Amino acid sequence: MAVDKNRLEEEACVLRFYKIVLSWDYLRLLKESNKKNFNKKIGDGSALGLKEVKSSYKDVDDYLSTFEPLLFEEVKAQIVQGKEEEDETEWQQAIIAECSEVNDFYLPMVICSDSKSISQNDLLLLSNKKIGEGKVLPTAYAFALVEHCQHDKIKLRLNLSGELKGLSTDDVQTSSRLLNMRPLVSEVQKYLYILKICSLSTIVREYVAMRSVSSLPFKDLILTAAESNYTTEDQAWKISKPLTAFIEGNHNKSQLEAIQAGLSRKTFVLIQGPPGTGKTQTILGLLSAILHATPARVSNKGKMTEVKRGPELPIREKYNHWERASPWLIGMNPRDALMPINGDDGFFPTSGNDLKPEVVNSSRKYRVRVLVCAPSNSALDEIVLRLLNTGIRDENDHAYNPKIVRIGLKPHHSVQAVSMDYLVEQKLAGMDSQTGDKQKQGGSAKDKDSIRASILDEAVIVLSTLSFSGSALFSKLNRGFDVVIIDEAAQAVEPATLIPLANGCKQVFLVGDPVQLPATVISPIAEKFGYGMSLFKRFQKAGYPVQMLKTQYRMHPEIRSFPSREFYDEALEDGPDVQDQTKRSWHEFRCFGPFCFFDIHDGNESQPSGHGSWVNVDEVEFVLSLYSKLVSRYPELKSSSRLAIISPYRHQVKLLRENFRNTFGVESDKVVDINTVDGFQGREKDVAIFSCVRASKDKGIGFVADFRRMNVGITRARSSVLVVGSASTLKRDDHWKNLVESAEQRNVLIKVAKPYNEFFSESNLKSMEVKESMEGLEAPHDDMEVDVPVDGFASNADAALPEDNDWGDAGEGEGFDVGFDED
Repeated sequence: MAVDKNRLEEEACVLRFYKIVLSWDYLRLLKESNKKNFNKKIGDGSALGLKEVKSSYKDVDDYLSTFEPLLFEEVKAQIVQGKEEEDETEWQQAIIAECSEVNDFYLPMVICSDSKSISQNDLLLLSNKKIGEGKVLPTAYAFALVEHCQHDKIKLRLNLSGELKGLSTDDVQTSSRLLNMRPLVSEVQKYLYILKICSLSTIVREYVAMRSVSSLPFKDLILTAAESNYTTEDQAWKISKPLTAFIEGNHNKSQLEAIQAGLSRKTFVLIQGPPGTGKTQTILGLLSAILHATPARVSNKGKMTEVKRGPELPIREKYNHWERASPWLIGMNPRDALMPINGDDGFFPTSGNDLKPEVVNSSRKYRVRVLVCAPSNSALDEIVLRLLNTGIRDENDHAYNPKIVRIGLKPHHSVQAVSMDYLVEQKLAGMDSQTGDKQKQGGSAKDKDSIRASILDEAVIVLSTLSFSGSALFSKLNRGFDVVIIDEAAQAVEPATLIPLANGCKQVFLVGDPVQLPATVISPIAEKFGYGMSLFKRFQKAGYPVQMLKTQYRMHPEIRSFPSREFYDEALEDGPDVQDQTKRSWHEFRCFGPFCFFDIHDGNESQPSGHGSWVNVDEVEFVLSLYSKLVSRYPELKSSSRLAIISPYRHQVKLLRENFRNTFGVESDKVVDINTVDGFQGREKDVAIFSCVRASKDKGIGFVADFRRMNVGITRARSSVLVVGSASTLKRDDHWKNLVESAEQRNVLIKVAKPYNEFFSESNLKSMEVKESMEGLEAPHDDMEVDVPVDGFASNADAALPEDNDWGDAGEGEGFDVGFDED
């Protein structure tokens, strides 16, 4: 009954969302989005019913009245952004096949010529004529949501009862455009025009999660962001001596403290992972500890209480057991001959990655299930790959690969073996070959659904993007998850973070870094009122305790010193031998690192399109000269895995790539990795050249002033970070002023004037030689491992570039470079 009640509440929530969004006037949204009306429209927010996001809330109503209006502002911004990208999608004609009415919604079935480009939960615009052709506006137009697609038929949902005022579904105002649509969608064989606007899949799930906060068992904790006091020593979990010894030997002090906080069974554990501090390593340690821990009351003087076992089953009964556990396997599979020794109450079918069953020698009667989430596919796949490559440890300190499944779209090829779609195809192939029914190759939808459910139920660790954890697949689970771990939690808006928490978990780990890249928010209105603040950051602001990882293993100490002081209260410390491991031969010159600021004081910024993203042609010219000299003297750097050029602006990145092709006759991705700051989150290189772009006499520096982007940009390098920018312009911002002054104090601020190629003449380089002995400096060898796994997931192609959102910043028309990983 409880499940049915929750489902009804969710359906009512989704219908409310549709009623509101589908009533909006598309042309009015476009008009209101004009940035000239931005400041006039926003005011103090009261007219729009907007309130600032706070650190804590007194009750659910206070919470929803803050987040719901901001979420709908974000929906509007996504619709407007869809218009800006509509040159990629064109109007197409559709014909009404049939239509019905249910609960004030019109549900027409339409047939169109190109249904392949349209997916479930897409938002479409229906109109009696193409908008934009001629000066006469259409008299009938409305939004429509795609309910489902089948071949060339598309089932739509429209709300034609009237426009809603605000967010009250009872306050409806009649609209002629909607009234005129009614006969058009009701008349069979009637032609209409359709334009795809955007997908609403993700934001609908965020809305449902936000509205469902009242049903979460730790509702009060989320609202107040205050640590509960009911955790006692009896509730803490313990791990065996062998596993303890392994974890203590492979994790530093701050990592161990984070793992211990998890074993204390606190409901929410926050772990902050600054650059290079081993965040993924800590997550793997957490998984080993959580999956093989027992309640303290089961321990007896440091020894695990043995669970009594019955006699080993005869082989025929084992076969029967395996067949019940794996209904798609009929008959004996050769790999089942590999029998576990002293296994627990049975073992799970293969995950597909090693073609062997997971064997668990465990004293646990109950097996903890874990859901691991991340905001993006690339961040998720880094964890999946590490799990596959290194596995985790059991209570006897034996390494093994747990039964895992990766759910969602766009799995990287290196983790394909544990992706849901691949596993389903493997199971279907096994069914088809054993039944001998060649006609059923590919399997029915019912077969696939049952297999997906079985795979989910078997997995001890399920990995999914935040958005996909709200898909229908998860609602069909026989039981939920005990623990949810969210990586890059500071990169997600709060409603997105709530999505996986609805799966019945008892403990939540938020892992991330609030002083690295924030969540992507398209709406400048929602951004202004704090919608971009993550749940992690809100808890931290409210004073909730945070476990911070403090030992960094990535950067030369000269790179680490500034971000540690500026962003981490001098808390970062260097791991053993970091300085020796990050010394390089090019450090013999002051201008090649470990840290150097090139002051291009005669450079100029510009906007090629008159608005949006910025470029700086002078910086591009200097960066090319800097790169040429570096790779000519140190050829080992002529590799995209070793050297990166980073800029906050998409157009600057494009200009750099074009100039590389024109200057060197090769595509940039063959020799150097050029991307936006957003495209480099979570990645690292030996050398990073950072082009700041902004250079003016009296303007601000736009969103370059976002200290989180600054932090990410200057912490991507292991051995050398070379910053190129206008010191006088950047010093208008406090953080950049501190960086420039730090460079001056360390005598690594170098003023540069044209002609830039002469700056790197041999005589000038000679004057920048570092006098101290350079003996012992090592250059990376060809077989040296220089990239973290996530590098394999982020493409250098233009598709990886975050998109600009053309919104004003301090009246400058600044471009917010934002990117999406859609699923």
